[in-house]
Amino acid sequence: MLRSPFFYFIITLFLFSCEEKKPVNPKKESIEKEAIILRDKAIESFDKQDFNTSFYQFNKSKALFEVIKDSVNISYILIRIAEIHQRNGDYYGSKEIITEALPYIKKEVYSASANNYLGIADKELSLYDDAIFYYKKAADEYTDPLYKHGPLQNIAVVYTQQKKYVEAIHILDSLLKSLSSKQLKDKAIPSDKSILLDNLGYAYFKKGMNEKGFQLMTEGLQIRIDTKDTYGSIESYLHLADYYSKKNAKKSDENALLAYKAATKLNSVDERLEALQILISNDNSSNTPNYTQKYFTLNDSIIKVRNNFKNKSAKIKYDSKKEKDENEKLRLEKAENLLSLQKAKYMRIVFVIVFIFLVILIAILIRYYKNKNKAIEFKSSYDTETRIAKKIHDELANDVFQVIAFAESQPLAVENTKENLLQKLDDIYGRVRGISKENNKVEVGTGFIKSIKEMLSAYNTSERNIMSTNLESVHWETIDEIKKITIGRVLQELMVNMKKHSKASLVIIKFESDAKSIFINYTDNGIGCEKTAISKNGLQNMESRIETVKGTIEFDTEPDKGFKAKIVIPK
Repeated sequence: MLRSPFFYFIITLFLFSCEEKKPVNPKKESIEKEAIILRDKAIESFDKQDFNTSFYQFNKSKALFEVIKDSVNISYILIRIAEIHQRNGDYYGSKEIITEALPYIKKEVYSASANNYLGIADKELSLYDDAIFYYKKAADEYTDPLYKHGPLQNIAVVYTQQKKYVEAIHILDSLLKSLSSKQLKDKAIPSDKSILLDNLGYAYFKKGMNEKGFQLMTEGLQIRIDTKDTYGSIESYLHLADYYSKKNAKKSDENALLAYKAATKLNSVDERLEALQILISNDNSSNTPNYTQKYFTLNDSIIKVRNNFKNKSAKIKYDSKKEKDENEKLRLEKAENLLSLQKAKYMRIVFVIVFIFLVILIAILIRYYKNKNKAIEFKSSYDTETRIAKKIHDELANDVFQVIAFAESQPLAVENTKENLLQKLDDIYGRVRGISKENNKVEVGTGFIKSIKEMLSAYNTSERNIMSTNLESVHWETIDEIKKITIGRVLQELMVNMKKHSKASLVIIKFESDAKSIFINYTDNGIGCEKTAISKNGLQNMESRIETVKGTIEFDTEPDKGFKAKIVIPK
């Protein structure tokens, strides 16, 4: 979305709409000339995707424009810096930069672009309602009907992610029809139509109207192929890969690979990761382990690059601020924009009030559900305490007794005896930590997804890969706490069982959901076991937990054929 033709068009407009003030003295003229040269070099570096250099040059240029109080160029540069933050996955940093730009913004087109970037940041941070709020503000501020298409399309994309398919289809269909109007017919370019066709088709497909959705997505892809819109084709291939994922795994793989190749050519890392995730999720070829390795390697690489960018940008910001403090402050400009700051302050107050209201409402709901599920929680606590007591009795009490007997019967002055005793005590200590870890608290709030990922990643080793897919696709905020705790405990027990018995090198956990249930499919390539031996591996406790929330769990395993578990939990 960030590199669509629409955004390039807007950025070009920004550049040529900058009103550079006439110099009033030789010194000001020299500073302005140097600032413009740095600005133009930063734009060239950005176009070459050399974002670190572009970031540095934009900041140097901004510092010079601040000296001559050129608020138009300052606001333009801050918006471009915010875009660089978004390109590097730093959406919180992007929002900070946009907020810094607001007092300097005097052009409506700049304000609209700032709100659009705030919408993009909130969308990527899964703050969907906030994203829609900013997109609507951007659409209202654009006076050109074609410019309005950008934020309105983004609203439709958010609606699709929220599963509000009817609202998304209504917006996209209306925009598509407007391209044929006299007002837009001569202005629109092929990519304007292709992106609408693709997103509209995807919304129809998600709504269950597969035939119409497929037709529109295919038509959009063909326009992109004909116009050599390589970047746009990536999204088309990803949508078609999703479309075929449950119909024809081979075609889904083909489209995912086409998306991966195009994204690799354009160095679009996020799209490459999405394509690899589809290929891994399909698990339709012998190359799946290779795709998995590529996914982890690429993901680690982008995290390293983005962290490096954050470190460099922090230093550049610090140096720029230090230089700014040595120059004359923009008191006049700030005074002229005091009203804008006051409005922003009032908006923050409103947000705080809404946030406090939501916190109170959530607290009331939590109290209600806690009381409602008190009997279930009591039984779960009792079962947990019984299980821990049994573990301590069966696994630790006898060992401690043996260590005591060993210490009483053996001469501790002998070095080998002392080392043997210490080894036995260390083993008991490790087992006590294991029991504690298996029964620690499960995060059930907004950090639930993060806590599950961290728990699963704790079992990753150099010899074993743990991979989860579609975890974010489930609307966890609608799931009550008891079920989240149950899911967390069951996944933890599966991991413990795998570590103790499976000897697996690859574990895949796939999450899916529909209107009524959550589906969790666990698969590993370990040694497996006889089905009759399942109860001996400590899996009965999982069945008890699942039954408590009226769910089901099925195991499928054979010696040397891995281990599978299918979990279904009603919403």
